[in-house]
Amino acid sequence: MKSKALIAEFIGTFALVFIGVGAVAADAMTNGNLGLVGVAMAHGLTIAVMVSATAAVSGGHLNPAVTIGLWSAKKINGRNTLGYVIAQLLAGIVAVFALKLIIPASVLETIAMGAPTLGPGITPIAGLGTELILTFFLVFVVYGTAVHHEAPKVGGLFIGLTVALDILMGGPLTGAAMNPARHLGPALLGGGLHDFWIYWLGPLVGGILAARVYRDFLE
Repeated sequence: MKSKALIAEFIGTFALVFIGVGAVAADAMTNGNLGLVGVAMAHGLTIAVMVSATAAVSGGHLNPAVTIGLWSAKKINGRNTLGYVIAQLLAGIVAVFALKLIIPASVLETIAMGAPTLGPGITPIAGLGTELILTFFLVFVVYGTAVHHEAPKVGGLFIGLTVALDILMGGPLTGAAMNPARHLGPALLGGGLHDFWIYWLGPLVGGILAARVYRDFLE
């Protein structure tokens, strides 16, 4: 495992959580002027540029669900998988620490640290299914645009667009995390660990299913 790959995964995931949670905070500070579209675009654009910036170094996973999904499809070995996931989770935690130094505590308390949560009337099972399906779409696009040997060289753009479209649909339902690192940092540092299992099990199962479906039936 090369240290530069871990650094790339850390920086890319840090950017996602920093900008993502920061956008939720900015929306609260401007009385909703950013809106769902703005929050979705903040996440999607961050993924687009950071996947593009890190792809040549680490593959631009920036998400334990992507890494474990690709491990299940034998696209990354176990040692690198462990290193990537640790770097991603640490990045999410450090990003929230940084935000706590910048954004007023009252704002972060209002948004529960930007941690994804179930929307009104959404049951845990519905939330689990939503996270699973949304992450399936994400990892399916990752595989098709960045992993497949004939993939176009614009994977970052389409991966970012997938994150944005997933949030546009799933944001009000579950927060559309699709990424345990996007959930862990905010949840651990003030958002609360309720329904924690949804934001791990859903994305990981969805990521594994997507990677295996693409490898076994489309590659």
